[in-house]
Amino acid sequence: MLKLLDCVWHVCETLSPTPVVRYSSISVGRIKNGTLIDPFSAQARAGDLWICDGKLIPVPESCHADWLFDASGMIVMPGAIDMHSHFVGPKVNAARSLNSRTHFIPGDRVLDERRPFVPHLHETGWRYAGLGYTTAFDAAVPPLYAAEARHELELLPCVDAGFFALTGNHRFMLEAVEDGDLDRVTQFLHAVIKESGAWAAKLVNPGGVEDWKAGCRDGINSLDQPLSEFNATPRQIIQFLARANESLELPHAIHVHCNRLGLPGNWQTTLDTMKSVGELRCHLAHIQFHSYRGADDEASFGSAVDPLVDYVNTHPNISVDVGQVMFGETMSMTADSALGYYLQKVTGRPWISHDTELECGCGISPIQYRRRDRIHGLQWAIGLEWMLKIQNPWQLALSTDHPNGASFLSYPQIIALLMDRDFRRQQIEKLHDGVREHSDLYEIDREYSLSEIAIITRGAPAKLLGLRQKGHLQAGADADLVIYAPVDDKRRMFEFPRMVLKGGRVILDDGEPVNSADRNSLIAPLAQADDAAFEAWSSRHYSQRR
Repeated sequence: MLKLLDCVWHVCETLSPTPVVRYSSISVGRIKNGTLIDPFSAQARAGDLWICDGKLIPVPESCHADWLFDASGMIVMPGAIDMHSHFVGPKVNAARSLNSRTHFIPGDRVLDERRPFVPHLHETGWRYAGLGYTTAFDAAVPPLYAAEARHELELLPCVDAGFFALTGNHRFMLEAVEDGDLDRVTQFLHAVIKESGAWAAKLVNPGGVEDWKAGCRDGINSLDQPLSEFNATPRQIIQFLARANESLELPHAIHVHCNRLGLPGNWQTTLDTMKSVGELRCHLAHIQFHSYRGADDEASFGSAVDPLVDYVNTHPNISVDVGQVMFGETMSMTADSALGYYLQKVTGRPWISHDTELECGCGISPIQYRRRDRIHGLQWAIGLEWMLKIQNPWQLALSTDHPNGASFLSYPQIIALLMDRDFRRQQIEKLHDGVREHSDLYEIDREYSLSEIAIITRGAPAKLLGLRQKGHLQAGADADLVIYAPVDDKRRMFEFPRMVLKGGRVILDDGEPVNSADRNSLIAPLAQADDAAFEAWSSRHYSQRR
């Protein structure tokens, strides 16, 4: 058993000449002879990682390590990053009331499809760590409930974490867009991110949630449809917030849940959203749910990945995460109230609808994805199409939109589907016959390499989020590391890491929790600014203090 010390590790780059650093009183650790899979490197290489004070470091002058782990024959990667998940805040806590299976069995390492799909905080952190994930973001927190979310983050073990603040339906912002006042939109965005302690701005069904709360049930059908109570359109909302985001130099692009999620034929709205920002950065969340052909009849429903991925392949300012669907029971939780209402009508399941004054809404309902259901099979195929058709994996991050498409516990199985063409085709053959008529997934030969897996689970999320200290094995990076024993069964390999380190401290050894580790809440750096107009507006209109 590796002895644990209160220090962290860092990377030894095989540079010529080898950099030399002097250390005196701080303990130094070494991972020896591992196969290093660094997303920033063109190919895997054999080498050592040196760790001190929570960081990867160049080789010390003495080449002496206070502790050593021999990783011969093993694979070493940075800790994985889930850039779009849901695990804190009021929507998650409400969802747990619809989920009776929230117990945690200590030492239970087996991925069981009967596991709770909305686990409590303690289980969430440890299960992320058990898969090699050391950083995660909740993608939708109302600013009014940010204090609750920050408190919950402090209780989340094992992973550095942050959240995105909901901004795309706030009434102050809509008034400013109606007036064409970019300065007020920028002031709003600064105030919300700064005061909530968020990492990024989230836009959910821009304008559509406010319209639904106002009683409109027809939905937003195009980016140029004015809202019922504001002379503003979704296109204007997206453009103003994208420009404000760039003005503030936030580390992540605007994070957009497009209008018309889940509806047949929504691909055109998705493409229009991509085009609306011009050359500005824009990240589209759970892109699988926004890539559908079809009309009102179910028979026309199919994949529209090709025109969308073609656009992304030629526009490096656009990035996506997948929102992969996997089969089984899960929970839909969304800040898109209209979508929650639609799903409840389709499924007939119990649901919760919650409005947050002036800011946003929420819809929650259990959902089951069935393998032999034609629509569900196509959703599964469309997510995989995205990952296999994108040319530059640095523009894409693996996600299930936990728990909407599936639990994050499904990541090892998704990785196996990407790396093994024959396994993927075996699974396709189990689906409804209509899936192959409307998706060309079966014909795709591409198989991911370990380096590409490292990019979409580590390097790309870190880069897209602006986390310069994560997602790579260069000196100066956080010593969040995962060591795998390579086996042919890639699902099993990624389900059961040999060792997981957080900040250079071993937290899981052969699947057994052996230590806790310091974790950080991630908050976007912002300069001070004058938010007086927004503060005055808030004091007049909120019924409770923010």
